[in-house]
Amino acid sequence: MTPDSINSGYSAKALRKGEDQANTDGSLISVRDLGVTFGVRGQRKVNAVDEVSFEIRPGEHVGLVGESGSGKSVTSLAIMGLLPRRGVQTSGSVIYNNENILAWSSQRMSGLRGREIAMVFQDPMTSLNPVVPLGTQLGEIVERHFGLSRRDSRARAADLLTTVGIPDPKRRLKEYPHQLSGGMRQRVLIAMALACEPRLLIADEPTTALDVTIQAQILELLKSLVADTGAALLMITHDLGVVAGLCDRVHVMYSGRIVEAATRERLFAEPRHPYTGGLLESIPRLDTPRGAPLRPIPGSPTHVLPWAQGCAFAPRCRNVTDTCRRDTPELVAERDRDLRCHNPLTTDQAKNKVSG
Repeated sequence: MTPDSINSGYSAKALRKGEDQANTDGSLISVRDLGVTFGVRGQRKVNAVDEVSFEIRPGEHVGLVGESGSGKSVTSLAIMGLLPRRGVQTSGSVIYNNENILAWSSQRMSGLRGREIAMVFQDPMTSLNPVVPLGTQLGEIVERHFGLSRRDSRARAADLLTTVGIPDPKRRLKEYPHQLSGGMRQRVLIAMALACEPRLLIADEPTTALDVTIQAQILELLKSLVADTGAALLMITHDLGVVAGLCDRVHVMYSGRIVEAATRERLFAEPRHPYTGGLLESIPRLDTPRGAPLRPIPGSPTHVLPWAQGCAFAPRCRNVTDTCRRDTPELVAERDRDLRCHNPLTTDQAKNKVSG
């Protein structure tokens, strides 16, 4: 597939009229000290995201990995400007085109979403409008952002369905979401996200609730489409195996903060944070002897220390020391990664995590 195969006779990039400018630091988007706090009057506030910083360069594929509740999806929703205004406090900045889009109005953000930054949501069963035909849902995106006619937008929608591997697209445009399988609905969501050839695609758990075979198809489809369009990708997942063949750099989140960040090669070859090692040990391997048990991370994501008191991962960590329970670790830039840990894995421990 080539970009021309999904253009339907027009170029989304040309219609952006020279807006494709990187930040002055060379990044496409730069997240700096992002914080998101939820709270209502009379109840304790929850810091869902705290001191999160990373950047994505044009065409780069970045992974954001962690268990449910680690703050991954909240981070993506903050970038997209989709968090509710009431009961939510957002701090830090998200720099795009040298502007902090966190300070933009809702109206201005609505012009950015879909056109420049798009998102594939994690639940294909509920992310589509159940009472609107697929052709209308797909077509209205390019109608709104590029002013295409109804006829041209329908042709574009049919091309998009063909691109994501859905057969007989003209018939499918007349159907409703409940008439499609979960895998096909996820393909429709990908088509909607790529309709305007965005510069950044955020994929939030795009393979949730899909069987293993369909997961592989969806991941391969995402990989090929972002390569064809030249889009940067932020892949959000709880499974390090998903980012193994897809991402250039991986950020591991725990309890709202990034605890380790490295290139994919370095992270998989030698994980340093005990949490990263635990995630790798939780992945089933084909070379594991029959009957050998998996080694899950003990405890649950709710069993944490407040970051202000020490390391949040301390109650579940096999390398825990008194220092971990007493002092808050800082994110330190090392030679080949960023690491937030008082007592990281040794080289031998890391090799054991990788080899199983």
